[in-house]
Amino acid sequence: MPEKITRTPRFLVLAAAAFIAVSAAACVSKPPAAEAPPVGIEALARPDLLAVLDPSATAGMVSSFDRTGGNDDGFSGTYSFVRKEEGGLVLADLEGPGIITRIHTPTPTDDIVEFTFDGEADPRIRLKVSEIFDGTHAPFLSPLIWTGAGGSVSYVPLAFRKSCKILVKAGLFQFIQINHVRYPEGTAVETYASPPSSAFVAQLEDSGRLFAQTGSDISKALVPPGTNVATELISKALLPGRPVTLYETKRPGRLLGLRLGPASLFSGPDRDIVLRIFWDGDAEPAVNCPVGDFFGYSFGRPAVKSLFLGTEGDMNYIYLPMPFDRAARVEILSERASGGSVEIRAEIVHARLGRRPGEGRFYAVWRRENPPREGTPYAFLKTTGQGKVIGVILQAQGPVPGQTPFFEGDDRAVIDGALAVPGTGSEDSFNGGWYDVPGRWYGRTSFPLSGCLDYLKPQARTGGYRWLVADAYHYRQSIDYTIEHGPEGNLIPTDYASVAFFYALEPPAREPLLPLAMRKAAAPSRLVFIPGWNVPLRSSSIENATMEKKVMTVGKDRFRVLSLRTKGEDVFGPHHLAFACDVPEAGMYRVSIIGVAGPDQGIVQLARNDRPWGDKVDLYAAVRGKSESLTLGELALSGGENAIVLRLVGKNDKSSGIGLDLAEIILEKIPRVTHRPVS
Repeated sequence: MPEKITRTPRFLVLAAAAFIAVSAAACVSKPPAAEAPPVGIEALARPDLLAVLDPSATAGMVSSFDRTGGNDDGFSGTYSFVRKEEGGLVLADLEGPGIITRIHTPTPTDDIVEFTFDGEADPRIRLKVSEIFDGTHAPFLSPLIWTGAGGSVSYVPLAFRKSCKILVKAGLFQFIQINHVRYPEGTAVETYASPPSSAFVAQLEDSGRLFAQTGSDISKALVPPGTNVATELISKALLPGRPVTLYETKRPGRLLGLRLGPASLFSGPDRDIVLRIFWDGDAEPAVNCPVGDFFGYSFGRPAVKSLFLGTEGDMNYIYLPMPFDRAARVEILSERASGGSVEIRAEIVHARLGRRPGEGRFYAVWRRENPPREGTPYAFLKTTGQGKVIGVILQAQGPVPGQTPFFEGDDRAVIDGALAVPGTGSEDSFNGGWYDVPGRWYGRTSFPLSGCLDYLKPQARTGGYRWLVADAYHYRQSIDYTIEHGPEGNLIPTDYASVAFFYALEPPAREPLLPLAMRKAAAPSRLVFIPGWNVPLRSSSIENATMEKKVMTVGKDRFRVLSLRTKGEDVFGPHHLAFACDVPEAGMYRVSIIGVAGPDQGIVQLARNDRPWGDKVDLYAAVRGKSESLTLGELALSGGENAIVLRLVGKNDKSSGIGLDLAEIILEKIPRVTHRPVS
């Protein structure tokens, strides 16, 4: 076995669980049996144990965070190792018994990395760093390995009885996060075997089959084998101000899944339809959250398709074990001021298997701060008692369109009074990396346990999600789980909205849901697109034209441009560039550009439906320089992606060419004017 902790024998536990399930089906009241907390690969292969708390587990992370409080979280490599040894850098040196549960880096290299266990002379694992994340080198095998959204991550658990040392044979390493769970001295943990045992491989395959079901119903994997699972199909009318009960019982049991739609009903910025879940007669809901945010929407748009939660087609879903002792109620409430009845559809999956000893109740805390207090990090969750955090979703919007430096902020988890999880950057915490770099953390991306909600730099919007399973943040007394808004000092006035998912023995202190007016996602009225960097190009001239992205220095200005050089006309007429510009709200927008004025520049004009639109702008100047903001005209745009088409329609008689060096496209929403009748 790759790891082993002394617990109640598994076959006895499963037999007891099966007996309980049969008894419940026969309406015989029996106390449910306790389950041993899952460890290592078992935690990934057995999601039915996700609600089981483990007071013996201590969560932690070794990372390249800047010990001075600055933002050098791996850039220079100064903080990326615990010590130097002959031949390399020691990235981590952990005392056992324990398990490494996650390894993440956005900077994998071809340097050799060695994993040495229990003080042995020879490493049991020796690979290139990059080979850890290609999914083909044992024990780091797919599907517990992936690369995407700018980051590389491994969820392959590595157990150690006495110690584990990770050494990279290099003089420099950059960003690194190594999560681990440690246990009290004397706990029986069997060190990772090389090659992996057959039991380890079998559970790895079980995890693979589970991960392959992402987006579908995994409810049968959320109960012990043999447990009866029931599904109820519901269709009800939802009216403003009237809560609708989707499910209610006064018997012990557990919810396993909820599908809710149509997903489009919950879209939009208002956050005015709320999901509430109550356990065991509590007056306060365990879940009290705007529906869209709960299911991972990004500023009102469906964005997530993960193993446990997301949107598939026009239905939202969540599949997690949610046990209760004697009662449960699921309801939905529309707080819209007006409107008629709308039909909602739901599927409720449940089982008559009550909460077992050692299991926590499920909670989801929605929070929003716009902005967070200066000098203080934003709190995902701050609570006391015993429990474990299993997931978080974050939506973040900065104050300046076209800039996202707030995402330099680090996540931090202070557990039972000690810093346990020191993060290295916001996107790193969601298994990503390198936001604002094309092809990396740049768009909606979902993996089974993590992903990027979106990266809309013109709107200064982004966000991510992450599920914590084997790497859950266990706490016995308290947890203070936060994220910085800005690289240092929490100084950028960012709009943060989040959902934290966790299990706890006792209800946490719960904040009331913000008033409706304070929930709405505020769309920026000014959008700044950088064509030479992160704006999709829909189409462009082909014949008699060349195009390149480059960095230009003009006087004291240094900036990125998309440069188009042309001769004559394209085969279809004037040369053009068409950009896909995402707009948060429909309306009239003023379209402007900033570019380079110079002796070889042409005349630019908007086009709409293949016709000239707005004013012509002449970019000719005798001396090259960055232009001011130049208005081209006004366009009616829809919410979502729009095509902004620029044409080179000629040149000044003095110009030596028909060129365009484009630095920015600026869209400014024009306020709607309401005319009142004159009395």
